[in-house]
Amino acid sequence: MGTQKSQKSQGTQLGRRSVLGAAVLGAGGAVLGAPGAARADEPGSGGHHGGGGYRNLPVPTVIAHRGTSGYRPEHTFGSYQLALDMGADVIEAGDLVPTKDGHLVCRHEPEIGGTTDVSARTEFADRRTTKSLDGVATTGWFTEDFTLAELKTLRAKERIPATRPRNTLYDGRWEIPTFDEVLRWRERQSKERGKEVWIHVETKHPTYFRKLGLGLEERVAPLLRKYGVDKEKSPVFLQSFEPTSIQRLGKLVGNPLVVLLSTANSRPYDFVDSGDPRTVADLITPKGLEEIASYAQGIGPTLDLVIPKDKDGKLQAPTTLVKDAHDAGLILHPYTMRNENTFLPADFKKGTDPTAYGDAFGAFKAYFATGIDGVFSDNCDTALLAREDFRKA
Repeated sequence: MGTQKSQKSQGTQLGRRSVLGAAVLGAGGAVLGAPGAARADEPGSGGHHGGGGYRNLPVPTVIAHRGTSGYRPEHTFGSYQLALDMGADVIEAGDLVPTKDGHLVCRHEPEIGGTTDVSARTEFADRRTTKSLDGVATTGWFTEDFTLAELKTLRAKERIPATRPRNTLYDGRWEIPTFDEVLRWRERQSKERGKEVWIHVETKHPTYFRKLGLGLEERVAPLLRKYGVDKEKSPVFLQSFEPTSIQRLGKLVGNPLVVLLSTANSRPYDFVDSGDPRTVADLITPKGLEEIASYAQGIGPTLDLVIPKDKDGKLQAPTTLVKDAHDAGLILHPYTMRNENTFLPADFKKGTDPTAYGDAFGAFKAYFATGIDGVFSDNCDTALLAREDFRKA
């Protein structure tokens, strides 16, 4: 993209604005601009891909998962802004779900009992219900049963308070953002920083919502066009666990597209709905990846598809997924790295407290060594330091 070339000179400035670890991120900016930095076209070396658009992003790209979910309630402007100030390359600023009146809002799931204060709001007690969400009975409160005005009266809260009790300090501080607000925020931040702010955006349960008359893709596309970020080199990745949603988006906009991939034995729900018998294991074969490459630019696999674990939770030898995807011309942005023991491979846990931090740096090193192009992380400051270590090595 046109302004991305200024990233090296912006690195230190972003570091100074960082809320956590300012000095460290300033040093990281210096590494980005250091003479003789490793080239991205050398496997596992870091640097940049080159070629414009998303290929101008640093490699491995640090993607802030739902913002700084390790420090703030996810999918709030508090979470997004902190991630940007820390220096994340891309902000996942939008798991998109619709309201009753057709607006797109940012929530990890349409069920919002765990991420907002709706359960404490007596005026909405009668909205609690049980629905079949992609074939799974789910009980709670759903965005499609609320107007945008009603949702705006709610406040976000920490989704996993037992694991991240410190984040509960911020419960009630932020409202639910709309996708329109996110795009305005992205535009404003880009102008203020003199460089494009990149975001990752996901369509959530698109088959489910299409059957409710709330198709997501037809709502996403006009908003991207409204803000002029619907082109091939626009700083907005579009992603989905349903390949047909990505194919539909590809007919509406020109953005870089990413197919998300869950466990090997799982089936995308659009496949389940249409009777397509293929599993994720079929999609990650060379043939499956070639097919994905015919309509998308990348994949977002779970980390276990890159390096599987044994029965004790320890990392085994990497699969051939990185090589196979690269051979097909696809980039890989796996998910999700988190600092807490409970989320780390057994090799990198420390002590017996599941909520304590383990050796996240060791885990990052193992995953970066496979040649992945980026990674989603709840702790983007840790990810940025890990990338600096990786490049020095």
